[in-house]
Amino acid sequence: MTTPDHQSPAPRPPASTAASLVYRSPLGLVAGVLLLALIGWLGIDALIAGHGRTPWFALAWLILLVPLVTAFTLRPAVFSGEDRLRVRNPFRSVSLPWGEIASVRSGYTNEVVTDSGAKYQLWAIPVSMRDRKKAARRQSGAGRPGRSGGFGMFGGAGAAAADHDGPARAESDRIVADLRTTLDRRGTAETAQGEVSARWAYEVIAPAIAGAVLLLILLATG
Repeated sequence: MTTPDHQSPAPRPPASTAASLVYRSPLGLVAGVLLLALIGWLGIDALIAGHGRTPWFALAWLILLVPLVTAFTLRPAVFSGEDRLRVRNPFRSVSLPWGEIASVRSGYTNEVVTDSGAKYQLWAIPVSMRDRKKAARRQSGAGRPGRSGGFGMFGGAGAAAADHDGPARAESDRIVADLRTTLDRRGTAETAQGEVSARWAYEVIAPAIAGAVLLLILLATG
């Protein structure tokens, strides 16, 4: 499931007047924090208590793993503004004016397709086939008396959303539908025109390469 940055783990856009909505994966955030804590604990312990070449190996692994774990868990986000959609993926950030977006597609992955045919995956909005199956079961049982169609601990919010917002859908599909609505509304706006720009995340790539090089040197000279 995916949620705006400042909400609970139910991935619904916040009721906010802010210039943009921020979507991130709560599971990715939790996994990232736990992995970084584990890597930091093991790595720092090896740096302090290790002997011989162990501290150097620990340093190399820290330099390599910390940026990679951060890139794939904490970094991904989708920023939906009035004039553009900004996609922050593990190794690249892409700024797309709504006027340059042809469609927002949802299949086994969620992606944005530009007028030129370029495709950019939305890492922060992963597709959950399990959630889709749950939504389909809720929809099929929506008209039966005595069926709550709930979502477990999020059943109240999920059922209410299904009742008021139409057919039950997986939360990632709801977010994609919201992005499509914004595209339809802002795609022809004068301020939503421009060029697509992309930037590589050198702050992630550079330290990861440095850690890999140091690790290779240590292995080659061992």
